[in-house]
Amino acid sequence: MPQISINNVSKIYRDKVVLDDISFRINEGDKIAFIGNNGAGKTTLFKIIKGINKADLGEVIVHGNVIVGFLSQNMDEQDLRGTSLKPQKLIDLEERKLTVEAMLSSVEQGSIKQEELLREYSEILSAYESLGGYDYDYRINEALNGLGLTDISQREDFTTLSGGEKMRVCLAQLVVARPDVLLLDEPTNHLDVEAVEWLEQYLSSYGGSVFVISHDRHFIDKVANRVIELTDGKVIEYRGNYSDYVLQKNEFIKSQQALVANLEDELSHQLDVKQTMLSHRNISGYHQREKMVDKLETVLEKEKAKLSSGGMQMNFKFVPGQRSGANDKILISVKEVSKKFDDDPLLFENVSFELKANEKIFLCGPNGCGKSTLLTMLLGRQGGFDGTVLIAENLKCGFMGQFVPFDDEEISCLDELMLNTDLTQTEARNTLARFGFRELDVFKKINVLSGGERTRLYLCRLLLEKPDILFLDEPTNHLDIASREVLEDALSAYDGAIVCVSHDRFFIDKCADSILGFYESTAEVFEKYSNYRLFLSNRLSVAKKEKIVKNEKTSRVTEGKIASQNKASERKAVAMRRTRVRELESLIEDYEARIKQMEELFTNGATTQQYEEYADITRQLEDYNEEYLNLCEEEDKYKDSISR
Repeated sequence: MPQISINNVSKIYRDKVVLDDISFRINEGDKIAFIGNNGAGKTTLFKIIKGINKADLGEVIVHGNVIVGFLSQNMDEQDLRGTSLKPQKLIDLEERKLTVEAMLSSVEQGSIKQEELLREYSEILSAYESLGGYDYDYRINEALNGLGLTDISQREDFTTLSGGEKMRVCLAQLVVARPDVLLLDEPTNHLDVEAVEWLEQYLSSYGGSVFVISHDRHFIDKVANRVIELTDGKVIEYRGNYSDYVLQKNEFIKSQQALVANLEDELSHQLDVKQTMLSHRNISGYHQREKMVDKLETVLEKEKAKLSSGGMQMNFKFVPGQRSGANDKILISVKEVSKKFDDDPLLFENVSFELKANEKIFLCGPNGCGKSTLLTMLLGRQGGFDGTVLIAENLKCGFMGQFVPFDDEEISCLDELMLNTDLTQTEARNTLARFGFRELDVFKKINVLSGGERTRLYLCRLLLEKPDILFLDEPTNHLDIASREVLEDALSAYDGAIVCVSHDRFFIDKCADSILGFYESTAEVFEKYSNYRLFLSNRLSVAKKEKIVKNEKTSRVTEGKIASQNKASERKAVAMRRTRVRELESLIEDYEARIKQMEELFTNGATTQQYEEYADITRQLEDYNEEYLNLCEEEDKYKDSISR
């Protein structure tokens, strides 16, 4: 059943066709990954669906009463100015509920005003329940904890949160609101692996539909049952997750290449026939062949365009020059290293590992565990630690952080490479092509490059410097899939050592030789990332069992203390119970008298309102009687225990 229909939608920005007559549906239960290069128009389509932007042509139909929730990657578009994480609708309902309760306490029984207030009160409770008001606080805290934010719901000013914290708060609010369709624009940005795994599980079991923009291929594999790719303004749909998409796209490319080759052969043949017709002065036949050639050229151009779309497909062969020395030469030795900042808690301790020539080691762990700090320590930019860090002599190091700087932002990509290397223009252009810069792209000025393009250009120049060790801090952040694949190809071909901080599991699996996995204020080396995650899972399971055993021991140790405390509590409870029994006896007597009076009125006829009041009083009397009998039973048991 369709929830949202996108029908022939087109959008043009500054003479560039961003969306070109695209159509598809979001059906109930769909989990769709929306992929494509940065700047392709994915976010534009999201905003058109949400009604923030308008399409130039076509329409978006949100069927029935479908509720659409939208998470923007731009935190300036999210409103966190309030002092509560609760939606304003729930806050308004709570305030109105209190107001109506106060009015009901003072209104005349049986009056028309009371009937109107009771009706409104019932509507308020129904709306409050439908919005999940009764368990909202529990669910929002559960979501925040899953996303790595604890105790944040108690804050009164959310505007001071970091960009990553704001994004996670907005994401928690959105998933807890449970709209029919979730539009999520790069929700895994700023999330560590634990938070991403929580989100994967949540979205996989989410009852509504999910339409998500993401460059995280592992995340797409876990969540998606459809993939829609946007290239050159057109969309192509694929069944399944990211791995299925790769297989299907490769098959499409093969078949498309075969089709293009056949069309080229046919075009060549028809051109020969056309020339033969002209040579034999068969003008009629010549013109017929000319029309056929024109049609074939049009079809060929169209089919070639399908093949050229879809990002940067390349065979990466760039390898730095050969190095001298054995591959098992130790470049860095870290022994029993610990780090803390001033009065802050210990960041990590007793971290030891070795980095050998040509080895690629990835630092992995939750946000705030000290990965980037350790990276800067290895670079010699961070002091004040305990332990030993030994680095081999005469090493040439390269570093690429999350922001890549250039000395001159006004020059072109080609000039940047030629000014910093000994490459000829032809060599420089060939090298840039391997990093996704082709044709006119090489003449782009650096200051107009996207984040992904800047990273690719910086890495291209950095690798040409042939460092012995390459230090990378979250290099895939904000890169589209095509740029990540360029990065992976380059690093796989790189014959130097690498120390890299990353949360990108697909990237880690493809490039890492070993993992330095952080846990509980320390870290150790694992052969594979999956081994590290299994280790963490086992430790969590053991910790839970130990906690249960500890709680049981604590329970037995404190049993005597609790027993003595319970005696005082029991005496207090007995006194309160006996007081309540006397109150109930009086209430039951009053209600029985009121019921008797009303039954006498019914012999002469009664109004609907009186019958409703009679029913309410009868139900209340039943509740009082039940409570009275339960308390009497508790009192009898108490007396029996004393007599023993």
